[in-house]
Amino acid sequence: MRTLLKNAILLVEKDRWETVPRGFLGINDQRIDYLDAIPPAQSYDHEIDLENHLILPGFFNLHAHTGMTSLRGIGSGLPLHRWLKEAMFPREAKFSPSDIQRSSQIAILEMIASGIVSFSDMYIQPWLTAALVETSGMKANLSVPFASKDFSRPEIDQERIDTAVKVFQEYHQSAEERIRIDFAIHAEYTSLKASAQAYSEACQSCGARMHLHLAETEADVKGCIERHGVTPAAFFAGIGTFENPTNAAHCVVLSDADIEILREKGVAAIHNPSSNMKLGSGFMPIRKLMDAGIPVVLGTDSTASNNNLNFLEEIHLASLIHCGAAHDPTILSAEEVLTMATSAGAAAQGRNDTGRLKVGNKADLAIFDLDRPHLMPVHDAPALIVYAAQASDVVCTIVDGKMIYDHGKYLTVDAEKAKADYRQSCARIH
Repeated sequence: MRTLLKNAILLVEKDRWETVPRGFLGINDQRIDYLDAIPPAQSYDHEIDLENHLILPGFFNLHAHTGMTSLRGIGSGLPLHRWLKEAMFPREAKFSPSDIQRSSQIAILEMIASGIVSFSDMYIQPWLTAALVETSGMKANLSVPFASKDFSRPEIDQERIDTAVKVFQEYHQSAEERIRIDFAIHAEYTSLKASAQAYSEACQSCGARMHLHLAETEADVKGCIERHGVTPAAFFAGIGTFENPTNAAHCVVLSDADIEILREKGVAAIHNPSSNMKLGSGFMPIRKLMDAGIPVVLGTDSTASNNNLNFLEEIHLASLIHCGAAHDPTILSAEEVLTMATSAGAAAQGRNDTGRLKVGNKADLAIFDLDRPHLMPVHDAPALIVYAAQASDVVCTIVDGKMIYDHGKYLTVDAEKAKADYRQSCARIH
């Protein structure tokens, strides 16, 4: 099936973001095969007129914990470590496999509706989520997160390492390559040093990517220095974790030396503005990171610390909070934030054939309805999306050329059943 999307505003990232005011985008199977301001000479099987719509690359959510969705609204007002120990861990201990899967399914519905085409997930039993990703048509980088179960019994950590390797071997590049398997270390403070090092070596032996929490709070950094004499960035560099392509969530409390480590090792920093503000963790030194040449991408974190998976909200907050904190409206541009949400995120997931509107790339798209009072007029399309658009303005989400969401309808998932099952799990857990 060859489909032509016509008469839409196209947002195309080249050296800069360029706007095609009335463009044509052709899709052949999974990939974009035409992109221009003039109609194609060849015919298509199906044409969709998108007058008063805008097409841009779909969004890449680089940090999520989808299995925690049923904990939305729990523990509000607590700082990170109290939030984890008092609100999260006791309830997570009650989770059954079906609870995790139902939470992940609801998270997938929420992400699809805000134009997210791919997400990086750090949660236990990722094979449960893999089944949902395959059915939904989304893309995902899933992982078996590592944390030491018992600091007095390091020998039992090997079981988690073996499971991570097994999951990688079984699921990596599955679902027509939409599913990728990463390795993930929860954090320095939940890991024995020798075990984290062994896990990092296993990641390297598989040729996988690493996903972890890094320097989220001042307490994280202070505790790491007390335990090991170095910051979390230096800790992970020292045990070889950063020898793997690594995506580090939060990166709030970083010294200049830490930033140099991240630059040298090619670590990407995942910005989670909602979560960091809600938990009172602080602000990523985003301009320092970007000026150092460190890739910065965006993530929602979980609904328990956000409390939603609305990617437009993350884009909006990221674009504003640093300008306000620095008393400088030029500190971060709308175009830079849009890149974080699209091509930079795709690259950080190891997906080099998506994230941009480009002939030959996978057709992973978000389509916005501009026939809304708050989206008129279109003077500056990147700024319009970053500063004004809402998740509710996304009317279509397309992944690998397949429409999976169309004007409020989920085309690959039974949303009503998913919601009914989820309500049952929430009632049991709480």
